[in-house]
Amino acid sequence: MMSSTGSFMTRLSDVARDVEACLETLLSNEAHSGEMARPARLISAMRHAALGGGKRLRPFLTIETARLFSRSGAGPLRTGSAIELLHCYSLVHDDLPSMDDDDLRRGRPTVHKAFDEATAILAGDALQTLAFEVLADPATDADGSVRADLVLGLARASGLGGMVGGQQLDLAAEGRYGVAELGENEIRLLQMMKTGALLTFSVQAGAILGRADQERRQALRIYGRALGAAFQVADDILDREASAESLGKRTGKDLEKGKATLVDHLGMEGAKRECRRLVSEAQEALGVFGPAAETLREAVRFVAEREV
Repeated sequence: MMSSTGSFMTRLSDVARDVEACLETLLSNEAHSGEMARPARLISAMRHAALGGGKRLRPFLTIETARLFSRSGAGPLRTGSAIELLHCYSLVHDDLPSMDDDDLRRGRPTVHKAFDEATAILAGDALQTLAFEVLADPATDADGSVRADLVLGLARASGLGGMVGGQQLDLAAEGRYGVAELGENEIRLLQMMKTGALLTFSVQAGAILGRADQERRQALRIYGRALGAAFQVADDILDREASAESLGKRTGKDLEKGKATLVDHLGMEGAKRECRRLVSEAQEALGVFGPAAETLREAVRFVAEREV
């Protein structure tokens, strides 16, 4: 498997910088139009959660997919930033004592540790609602039907049948509601919902902005699902092989809680083979785009081969 090129890493870094600037604006201390005020402690907690960390992979996927259809500028950047706000909310809530009970995220104290548990819950709530506000704003796209498709897509990816539903399955997999012995298919479903749904939508959002036809949307849906699955397998491998210092968060959590992953079912070498298979599946789905999709091909290689 080829490693990601220097030009890809430069592009990833450039997009991350642009997203950081957009998030800075969205999370400024001053009240925006239509708001009464921004409570200082709450906005500080939101900024702690969303700024100064992460590779911004989800907005990168949105922006790069939109580029396939010659769409660039504020629309894809705002859409990607909205998805990142939603992702950051999920991390804040995942870290809570009632969920994963983590003290470290991206090498820094989690929000409930840096502030307090109640503020962390409210910060997550506010990040989530801000994400939908950004998508619904005409500044994101002049076409109301496009904005509606983006809002609908993010709601489905992040809610009952997606990320939140996946988190509920994840809690059950820890044995909280009785003994839970997950089979391989159950693990794949859990991961597809909890992690894969939002990654898949990140790709689909670019297609929505690009007014893609059904053939290309379907190709990108296959790509997004394979990338999301590869991301989670790679994450499971890293959880066993990497250090907490390199990842910036606690490792070995699933093993501690007795929760099975694909590494347990397939073995370490089997999991690595599965990751390579998913990379091939994702890349093959992009055939309809030809050389124009090379950045997205490198993105799935990056996801599978990342070390931190």
